[in-house]
Amino acid sequence: MFTTGQWIFAALFFVAFVVAIYFAYGKDKALHQKFYKGSYKILIGFLLFVVMLFLIKFVMKR
Repeated sequence: MFTTGQWIFAALFFVAFVVAIYFAYGKDKALHQKFYKGSYKILIGFLLFVVMLFLIKFVMKR
């Protein structure tokens, strides 16, 4: 489906993208810790909500 060159390009692009994102957000780490303190609670709540929806769907299917 994909050629070897396309796979190599995709892998190199992914590595370069991850490195660029790491350096870009690394500079803002202090600001993120100051202004977004406790945001992990919102993420956990959202994930629990999605899991709850899947459980409801699974139970209602039976």
